[in-house]
Amino acid sequence: MIGKYVVCGLLGRGGMGAVYKVRLPHAGRTVALKLLAPHPHLTVLLGNDAIRERFVSEASKIASFHHPNVIEILDFDFDGANPFFTMEYYCLDLGRLIGESRQPDVPSRMLRVECTIRYAQQILHGLGRLHRAGIVHRDIKPANLMITDEDCIKICDFGFSKLRGERMNRPGQLLVGSPYYAAPEQEKDPDAVDCRADLYSAGATIYRMLTGLLPEDHIRPPSLCRPDADANWDDFIARALASDQEHRFASAAEMIEALEELSLRWETRKAEFCRFAIQGKEQSSGTERRKLRAAPLKVRPSRAPEVFDCDTLMQPLRFLEDESALSAGDCVVTDSRTGLLWQRFGSEDPLDREDALNYIACLNEQGFGGRRNWRLPTANELLSTLKQPELGIRDCLASAFSGRQRLLWSSDRCTFVSGWFVNAELGFAACADFTCRFHVRATTEASNP
Repeated sequence: MIGKYVVCGLLGRGGMGAVYKVRLPHAGRTVALKLLAPHPHLTVLLGNDAIRERFVSEASKIASFHHPNVIEILDFDFDGANPFFTMEYYCLDLGRLIGESRQPDVPSRMLRVECTIRYAQQILHGLGRLHRAGIVHRDIKPANLMITDEDCIKICDFGFSKLRGERMNRPGQLLVGSPYYAAPEQEKDPDAVDCRADLYSAGATIYRMLTGLLPEDHIRPPSLCRPDADANWDDFIARALASDQEHRFASAAEMIEALEELSLRWETRKAEFCRFAIQGKEQSSGTERRKLRAAPLKVRPSRAPEVFDCDTLMQPLRFLEDESALSAGDCVVTDSRTGLLWQRFGSEDPLDREDALNYIACLNEQGFGGRRNWRLPTANELLSTLKQPELGIRDCLASAFSGRQRLLWSSDRCTFVSGWFVNAELGFAACADFTCRFHVRATTEASNP
């Protein structure tokens, strides 16, 4: 227990505290709890009183905000002499979504262009609200950007944030921010930075989403990293990551305006691509019949690439090549390659794992689609329906499935308390706690009613 909260697990540790996944008894709500528990080195550098003051300041800064793209403080209390505060809890953050590791030279997953734009706009809207209140975050990076069940970005972790004009007694050896994401001027004098330091960090995050790379001394233009990014993206990134803050975007609003122009250009380019791609589309010469594993397994992350036939970023080695293999009816989709029948639309709401199994049971009780043997698909079965993330002919055709259900539960387990899910929009598999909420797309064998 921490205060009145039941600890379910440790989510992570930082310089000032530890963050736990906790549950409120009786009400049963799951939240994130940050407890003051400073690292010994930080205690030596700053002293207990200064750390405690910063911790309370972090809570008070967030508590005053109510914005769709800023995490919300729910409670503040003490566990004995140690202060803590609780926040909204979400299973995913942008770092997990892109597969960022502790090894900075290892590329992460590249997001689709429209997904990059959508997340970037939300990050900047949240930053704009903070900056109007005189707050500079100073640690914007993928791991500090939570993703809600509704696919909304929430800025969190205000441990390094500062108010306009605020200066703190900081030892010279104490760095503020994260390598690769912190602006150059923040490394020299963290207390003198303004909102443009956050905009640099946002630019580094956008660059990471778009290219899978981190900005280093020589930034590789996005147009050289992926075929569906043009020179306009090169110009945007060059301005966002300018080493001289005077050459960057002056505000989040200005950066959002530039993103909107990129979005319009992207939609125009996509429309032109699809017009010519469909005209030149060749008829399919048939599809390869595939037999996929139907029985669920317990798969450790170290074995997952081999078991799921994926690369090291958990992206399938073979994507869906021919959309015509999927035949859509009113409520079901038939896959001629695998002999599987799928729900076309899936669950209306995201569900935790227990509710996902209950949902399957309800489908069978109701005889959905005239069948009573629906089940959760394995990760291999879900991955077989994914399209290549980059722009291609498949993006120009109407999808057989609803695009609303992006995150989908599989029947495979990772541990006794976690299981594998698939991101149908971005094309990869990952594991998550069973209390996380994802959609369900049930499957069954087409030849076995």
